[in-house]
Amino acid sequence: MDFEPQAILDFIRAESDHPMKVKELARALSIPNSQYLAFRKVVRQLLSSGQLVKLKRNRIGLASEMNIVVGKIQITRAGTGFLIMEGAGEDILIPQTELLTAFDSDQVMVRLTGHIGGRQAGSVIKIVERAARNIVGVFRKGKNLSFIVPDNPRIHRDIYIPPGADMEARDTEKVVAVLTAWDSPYLNPEGKVIERLGYPGDPGVDMLTVIRSFNLPEQFSPDLLEEADRAASVSFSEEHARRKDLTEECIYTIDPADAKDHDDAISVEATERGFRLGVHIADVSFFVTEGTSLDKEAIERGNSVYLPGMVIPMLPVVLSNDVCSLRVNQKRLAHSVTMDFDRKGKMLGWEIGDTVIKSRARLSYEQVQEFFDGDEKAVASRKVRQNLTVARELAQVLSKRRFSEGSLDFDLPESKIILNEKGEVLELGSHVRMESHRLVEEFMLAANRAVALEVFRNGQKMLYRVHGKPDKEKLENFSQLMSRLGYSFPVSDTVKPIQFARFLDRVKDAPEAEFINELLLRSMQKAVYQSENIGHFGLAFSHYTHFTSPIRRYPDLLVHRLLRRLKRGRYPASFAKRVGGIIDHVGQHCSETERVAEAAERQAIKVKQVSFMANHVGDEFEGVISGVTGFGFFVRLDRMGVEGMVRVSTIDDDYYHFDEKQYRLVGRRGGRVYRLGDKIRVGVLNVDKVKSEIDLFLPVDKKKGVRKSPPAGERSGPKTMAVSGATRRKTGTPTGRRRRR
Repeated sequence: MDFEPQAILDFIRAESDHPMKVKELARALSIPNSQYLAFRKVVRQLLSSGQLVKLKRNRIGLASEMNIVVGKIQITRAGTGFLIMEGAGEDILIPQTELLTAFDSDQVMVRLTGHIGGRQAGSVIKIVERAARNIVGVFRKGKNLSFIVPDNPRIHRDIYIPPGADMEARDTEKVVAVLTAWDSPYLNPEGKVIERLGYPGDPGVDMLTVIRSFNLPEQFSPDLLEEADRAASVSFSEEHARRKDLTEECIYTIDPADAKDHDDAISVEATERGFRLGVHIADVSFFVTEGTSLDKEAIERGNSVYLPGMVIPMLPVVLSNDVCSLRVNQKRLAHSVTMDFDRKGKMLGWEIGDTVIKSRARLSYEQVQEFFDGDEKAVASRKVRQNLTVARELAQVLSKRRFSEGSLDFDLPESKIILNEKGEVLELGSHVRMESHRLVEEFMLAANRAVALEVFRNGQKMLYRVHGKPDKEKLENFSQLMSRLGYSFPVSDTVKPIQFARFLDRVKDAPEAEFINELLLRSMQKAVYQSENIGHFGLAFSHYTHFTSPIRRYPDLLVHRLLRRLKRGRYPASFAKRVGGIIDHVGQHCSETERVAEAAERQAIKVKQVSFMANHVGDEFEGVISGVTGFGFFVRLDRMGVEGMVRVSTIDDDYYHFDEKQYRLVGRRGGRVYRLGDKIRVGVLNVDKVKSEIDLFLPVDKKKGVRKSPPAGERSGPKTMAVSGATRRKTGTPTGRRRRR
């Protein structure tokens, strides 16, 4: 009898009518005595994974039959847990008192206990697997014991450090620790220090803290750097002969002014039927061979990570910034997609192939925008100027068509942080989104779409970039909030992207537009990589992938390889047998590394913002109320991206009541109102660098003796607004790395 894990589970599910002991199960499965030890090992693995559970008198049974589920737990700042199960419906609520010794992201076994507030609830009964984690925090050394106060607000217990496990760390130093034991929820977790980072405020400690907190790889090993040097030194002159030569075409790059890696270039020309667009992508796959140590390191990283003032690259710089980068006036290997469009932006056809190109110009977004604004001297080459003129026309046509079909483009600013050589913040702001950004984004979207369609139409497996339909319950919650703000957002079972596009267009000039964009984005699912194509809801595309950034995203590198494997429209038989497993592994892993990168980038930006605001205690700023709670309201400062809180305890002109239905605080005696979306002036009261929190206060007008805030009920913008009207709205790409679609 086969005793593979799935075979055992299938037998218990179909044939067993009661929990059995291991020996009894072995007899039922006709396991020979000679194989009994191997069988027990498989059963232990199933018990360890949580698919089987051990019951009284050493009997085992299916977890699913015992009201027991296994999944990853997420713990909020407030200390409440939620069990996340892939492919399942609503998350399971785990009250703080029922967490046992679970940490955020641990794999846990949960017994379902009923419902709390209409939501399925449970209790952690076993830690199946601890998540690999560094615990970064402030080391505190007392007379009798030492401990670490974690930076991560999701870790709600201090970490006890026993004698001899502190690496002689000093009081208030930032340190990195690992968990060594936590067996009882009535005792604190125990750990040991593995690295001392320095004191908070020392140069570089802030970003090093973020890097360690998210387990980001900081350096490449010497062996990998040597391998990269060897790969970069390979002669590709013979490769030129077998590729299509595009070195005479007018091809150029458009990137941030300080970019060092250039992985995409474009070319555009007018045709009798409309336009011909060329998108030329650095052929990283020629230099990074599948299965090498360099390739394994790239997939492990999954993507480059961009922190203020630094980059943690997916590939060594000799590749990313040199031989793979599409440098001006140098021949480079590329993977090119040439697409034909009619004058209304309909894609008529495309051609994909290996090419050799030579970039004629290295342009920045600012240069291109200056040219669009009328300064011809901004772009030196006359031929490039002519090409850009046609490119601008095509981009406008593509944007108009895309938005008319319901494609979404959330109008959210991206933080701009200017640092000095020491890493100190000189200025905070928001990146200006320009037409030049939109142009490049439109062309990259078109290329990604064409590549996905190419593989799909040949009936071959593909790594798609997908974005599922929003969860109805989340949309209903969003709709209820919008109704409290005076907006109509009806929800139905047949929700379509065009409904979202129309709504966003209608609210784009409202004072709380940024907040509404954020809320709606949170109500939607995250885009992920997978082999099953379910389309991209946000873009309103039936087929979409990532192809245009192989220097900084591993999925794009894999897609290049998949395209090269297509011989006469099909994968070779030997490759076709294993391609599914490769795609699924890369998709799942890189979806996770992308989430980690996004979280690290957000945290790094917040750290720098808090550091900057620490030098502005007492200063006043204009802002917008971005959130309201019973204990205060959040304010986002204009043009800075910084958010802080005005606590009710600091407002002494009245007692304030929280009106939950209208998301506002109302003065009981004077009737003053603080409501979501209100413009307001605030001062910086206190900055806590350890907790990354900013406390604000309401200034008093000394001449009038009153607070500088809106009169009761004052509010800009419309009070009611229906989901209807135009579908065209402004779009753009933030300066720096293009948004993840």
